[in-house]
Amino acid sequence: MRDRLVSFVAGLLGVAAVVLLWKAYVEWFDVSAFLLPPPEDVWAATIDLATMRETWEHVWVTTREIAGGFLLATALGVATGVLLAEVRVIERALTPLLVALQVIPKVTIIPLLLLWFGFGFGSKLVIATVFAYFPITMGTLAGLKGAELGHRDLAAVLQARRDQRLWTIELPGALPSILTGMEVAIVLATIGAVVAEYLAGDEGLGWLALRSLNGVAVDQLFGVIVLLSALGFALYAAVSLLRRLLVPWHPSVRRLDVG
Repeated sequence: MRDRLVSFVAGLLGVAAVVLLWKAYVEWFDVSAFLLPPPEDVWAATIDLATMRETWEHVWVTTREIAGGFLLATALGVATGVLLAEVRVIERALTPLLVALQVIPKVTIIPLLLLWFGFGFGSKLVIATVFAYFPITMGTLAGLKGAELGHRDLAAVLQARRDQRLWTIELPGALPSILTGMEVAIVLATIGAVVAEYLAGDEGLGWLALRSLNGVAVDQLFGVIVLLSALGFALYAAVSLLRRLLVPWHPSVRRLDVG
């Protein structure tokens, strides 16, 4: 408990230091509020946004897009990872393709996805899924291929079927790696959904940020960024909580508890 309190206080002090440096920079160099509003203006704009019902409607739209894309990417990524790990021929055939698709900047294919899936919720869902898919796939594949040989030998001695070995030994052992991929994926899903809203949306926080920019309401734009940061942090914390619940025995969880 003491370590967690120290970590929390350290985080607050870090945020306070950034805000103080921000304020000092704006005051000392007389920066225009059009370029960088002072922190108190951003705070006031954030409070105004948070008290508006319209803002929360946009928050809900963006949350649905992120969560839907993340869940779809998790299902597809885990299934693909299992397929690649279990069938070596498919792994050799598809892994280069997956890597090639991953190195393509996702922003460049967003117009194509919008052309195929339209400008509604479906296209935002697909884009968030595309952004989040690869790390979950690779995390699943790495976790399954890294299963302990002793566990596999035990399954062979017990004459476990292939599906029994997968569900009772390999997937539980791969959970830490899968969860690491999911933690990366929730961040990428957030980026994908917001970029899609920014390019072709009429609702959501990404669209609200664009509207604020077009209206030259820079303090409100910063306020939207604050809300997006809070939403992203909350979603990442929710996925991190799964690690504590599903693999409390793993060293990564123990280090979090200690440090």
